[in-house]
Amino acid sequence: MSSFSKKRVLEILDQAQEGDNFSKLIDRCLGGLIVLNILAVSLESIESVSTTYRQEFLYFEYFSVLIFASEYLLRIWASAERHASRFTSGTGRRLEYIFSFNGLIDLLAILPSIISFFVGNIDLRWVRVIRLLRILKISNYSSALEDLTSAVYEERRSFLAALYLFFISLFFSSALMYATEHKAQPIAFSSIPESMWWSLITLTTVGYGDVAPITPFGKVIGAITAFMGVCTVALLTGIIASAFASQLSRKKNIFTAEIKQAVDDGIITEDEYQKIEQLRQQLNLSEEDAKAIIKVIHKD
Repeated sequence: MSSFSKKRVLEILDQAQEGDNFSKLIDRCLGGLIVLNILAVSLESIESVSTTYRQEFLYFEYFSVLIFASEYLLRIWASAERHASRFTSGTGRRLEYIFSFNGLIDLLAILPSIISFFVGNIDLRWVRVIRLLRILKISNYSSALEDLTSAVYEERRSFLAALYLFFISLFFSSALMYATEHKAQPIAFSSIPESMWWSLITLTTVGYGDVAPITPFGKVIGAITAFMGVCTVALLTGIIASAFASQLSRKKNIFTAEIKQAVDDGIITEDEYQKIEQLRQQLNLSEEDAKAIIKVIHKD
């Protein structure tokens, strides 16, 4: 097939652009199929439902694997036209997709089912659990996971410092609780590692209530641990939230600088438009954000 065909397939399978109604339709169909798969896997875990509709679930799985496998192969084939890649050869671009996060998820979405079709003695419970990874296929249409990873990486020093404080709190509270509660509750606080369950649940402010201190000094340690948990969890949450905001602001500044450079001569050429569009996709900015930035620049 022609180079244009590969490019068009890539446009259809990637997140739909403004005005590309067919690509939007494919995105919605694939997204809907992913949601239906998650629902099917969940319902299959109910013994009575699984027994009654076993054949229907099997046919639906055949259909899903066929669609997802076709999508995976088409993505490999069309990736040769991904100009945003750091590789220039078609083989390099295809390998980049295969070993990327989305590529590995697309493979894992079909591999367990394909193996189970040919190997009959696999524990189906684990196959179902792995099939739930199909929900991560939505990453093909959303940059949420990538944005989270990038945000944490950018603030890794602050994040690791907060984690360090969290683990200090975890170990100290576990050791103190073991020392004070072991005699009163030898089973629940039989060792420091066993006490870590209580400390972890208390520090994260979950509080299942299955284990609780009963001695006066243990209750004091419990109160201090709960307070430390509020502080450390709030610190981690604040770092991630701040990193998200900084990342979005940085992306908009880079995009704004590129547009300003393109409109310096008063005209945006086709090559400049393509470059701007590629940058927008690389930065995972929505079309609404891009239009708002362009509108502000034109007003200036």
